Amino acid sequence: MKQYLLIVLISLFFWGCGPKEEPEFEPTPYKLILPIGFPEMSIPANNSLTIEGVELGKKLYYDPILDKNQARACATCHLQEKSFSSGQAVLPHVNLGWQHNWLWKGEVQGSLEDIMAFEVQDFFETNLDNLNSHAEYPMLFNKAFGIDKIEYVHIEKALAQFLRTMNSGNSKFDKVQRGEAAFTNEESLGLELFFTEKGDCFHCHATTFFSDNQFHNNALDANPSLGYNEVTGDTLDVGKFKSPTLRNIEYTSPYMHDGRYASLEEVIDFYSEGLQHSPTVDPLMKQLSNGGIQLTNEEKTALLAFLKTLSDQEFITNPDFNVK
Repeated sequence: MKQYLLIVLISLFFWGCGPKEEPEFEPTPYKLILPIGFPEMSIPANNSLTIEGVELGKKLYYDPILDKNQARACATCHLQEKSFSSGQAVLPHVNLGWQHNWLWKGEVQGSLEDIMAFEVQDFFETNLDNLNSHAEYPMLFNKAFGIDKIEYVHIEKALAQFLRTMNSGNSKFDKVQRGEAAFTNEESLGLELFFTEKGDCFHCHATTFFSDNQFHNNALDANPSLGYNEVTGDTLDVGKFKSPTLRNIEYTSPYMHDGRYASLEEVIDFYSEGLQHSPTVDPLMKQLSNGGIQLTNEEKTALLAFLKTLSDQEFITNPDFNVK
């Protein structure tokens, strides 16, 4: 009997000293609230939004540690007060969760994770040792992804999570759609111009996002640069560049892929009377033979007034999107 009890006690001792199970990795789900009227956002099953992931992505967005020389961050070229664009013809980081074509020439296609892979590995050439040896980042990545070693994929996922939260949908235009505001007569005329053949803007800048996310030769030059052709090799794509979103367009100067226009007034003048023929001009540029849509001064002013109704002041001041 004594021997039996001794065996039981020894067994219990070794069982109690055995390896303990680690607590299950459970990050906190992030509840993404989309602007009213926006379509659902498709989020990859392997990168669900979490509070830990979004916060980590925001920290990385503002940290030059991503750059191999630690000289620049995402936020260096993407300034919140400019709708996360800059004064260098940089496409804005706004409503990116619905896009699939990236950069002016379309060098990258796919998800936000795909474009972040390009940014991290090719643009910044991130040195993983800088993150893995950092005093804070290993712990933050462990909390967000349950990993002990930081790889590129984890950086890309964190940035993509943060970017999916950066959505703009509270401009005057949106408030009018929700019945919370009304256009002035001038803005109403601009709306009519924008969404009819007279102004002819809606073909490339319709939908909730005021961009079709496609590539067009908009008659900018008689001898256009290669543009999307550099990606596809198709001669029909010469001079094509991505249609930028017009949301917050008031904040995102300069304009066009090369930043040639400093003001919206110059852009409107171009579409009114500055179109130039080239072999690959998009058929949507229906007023090419007239040199443009030939707006009166009153119509130009009205169109400008409407474009400014797409400005979302809340977006460019939202503290959720900065680390100040």
